[in-house]
Amino acid sequence: MRQSMTLIPTLREVPADADVKSHQLLLRAGFIRQNASGVYSYLPLAKRVLVKIEAIVREEMDNAGAVELLMPALQLAELWQESGRWYSYGPELMRMKDRHEREFALGPTHEEVITSLIRDEVKSYKRLPLTLYQIQTKFRDEKRPRFGLLRGREFIMKDAYSFHSSKESLDEVYERIFTAYSNIFARCGLNYRAVIADSGAMGGKDTHEFMVLSDIGEDTIAYSDTSSYAANIEMAPVVASYVKSEEAPRGLEKVRTENKKTIAEVSEFLKVDETQCIKSLLFKIDGRPVLVLVRGDHEVNDIKLKNMFEASSVELAEASETKSILGCEVGSVGPIGVKDVEIVADFAVESIVNGVCGANEEDYHYVNVNPGRDFEASRYADVRFIKEGDPSPDGQGTIQFAKGIEVGHVFKLGTRYSEAMEAVYLNENGKTQPMIMGCYGIGVSRTLSAIAEQFNDEKGLVWPEAVAPYQVHLITVNTKDEAQSNLSEALYETLRKKFEVLYDDRQERAGVKFADSDLIGLPVRITVGKKASEGMVEVKVRKTGEVIEVQSDKLEDTINSILKR
Repeated sequence: MRQSMTLIPTLREVPADADVKSHQLLLRAGFIRQNASGVYSYLPLAKRVLVKIEAIVREEMDNAGAVELLMPALQLAELWQESGRWYSYGPELMRMKDRHEREFALGPTHEEVITSLIRDEVKSYKRLPLTLYQIQTKFRDEKRPRFGLLRGREFIMKDAYSFHSSKESLDEVYERIFTAYSNIFARCGLNYRAVIADSGAMGGKDTHEFMVLSDIGEDTIAYSDTSSYAANIEMAPVVASYVKSEEAPRGLEKVRTENKKTIAEVSEFLKVDETQCIKSLLFKIDGRPVLVLVRGDHEVNDIKLKNMFEASSVELAEASETKSILGCEVGSVGPIGVKDVEIVADFAVESIVNGVCGANEEDYHYVNVNPGRDFEASRYADVRFIKEGDPSPDGQGTIQFAKGIEVGHVFKLGTRYSEAMEAVYLNENGKTQPMIMGCYGIGVSRTLSAIAEQFNDEKGLVWPEAVAPYQVHLITVNTKDEAQSNLSEALYETLRKKFEVLYDDRQERAGVKFADSDLIGLPVRITVGKKASEGMVEVKVRKTGEVIEVQSDKLEDTINSILKR
């Protein structure tokens, strides 16, 4: 492609509203332009990257036995009402009415549509298993779109759905798709981890997120420093053992702790370690108040609470609610004397001897608190976030943290949607059974941005060859020089038969062309300059910065060597 004939509007300055490297560089290198908050146009270079990512996705999904289709983005409200998500999904669901006042949603995902489709078309176990996927624009009304393509209101996604007559069949397809995803992200060149995750609003059990490692990631990954174990911090179980002190229990005392609200303030004032303090927080679990206790140096994990109670919602109580129910401010809450409110505690709390907790009275705390003697918890469980240095749940090594960008997610949905929407089949005995489902998503446009986030330097983007918009950037230093122009034209005609070539034939200064080339970040740059009359060109490897001079008749072999064909 001649650069003079395409649209690559590069920028010299960093856009003021672009906070992260990928957003800055995709804007500066002319890949994207914002139309509205969280809504972008994909310009020609970005479109070529998307096509390559989608080709990798299609190849791996097809190899896994999935079949592509395309469903409508405009979805009937009635389908979402059948599943119950019309009422529970929240404000991220873009809702609208047509001229007949019939309600619709712009699809953020397609569980309801695919379930209704298969419900109407598949009636027998003989048609199962079946795995279908699509690549399509999705819509979510994010409260705060940010980081360019990483969190937008309109984005491109690959979503797949599988239907089964047995859990064994679901397990088999889940593993195939898991492997396909691993192949996809590896082929894109990404440094990623597959981590155990929470299914969230999607429902179902057994789920993994595919996380691209990045300091700007919004999710924290807990991983072992010696094994392959990795999990979203929300899902990592704590397997630490707690040794109870042999210190003799002392008498319970109430002490004044004026204006000391936080664990740090109380522990410093009372000259005790934070591990001796009991942090007490009031939660509303499906609307019911529950007092949750963790050790002072730990944090309550609301996802573990939600799973433990099999709840639909878990929320930290407002300060006013805490005052109304327990009679005190948040900083003074404790478990002693609490009535008509269930108390649950983390395992670490059970081992505390002569600890400290709030007295449910402003500016007072109890000291010499001993669980079992001074208060009773209805149950002890793992309800805290794992910490760095904790033992790895797989028994190998210790836990370290890393930030990650979620680019893929696989779920075992079970019968969550098929039961709600009556998607059933007749089994071998003629008995009606709900279909068992799996769901598998990849953020295609997010993957593009994640690649840009991992592959860049101080000059611009550095695309992996598998997804680069073009393989070769051919630059004529001086288009008015006949020898340079003639050699460039001849090379362009020859090379584009073997490679994807972007030919910078613009009448621009050499410095502008080189700066744009570094910004765009194609794997190989060929510069036709002063030695054109000798048939000599300069080849630069974008990834390493290596520069070599090559005779034009040896150029094809050189490019093949760099691209490792």
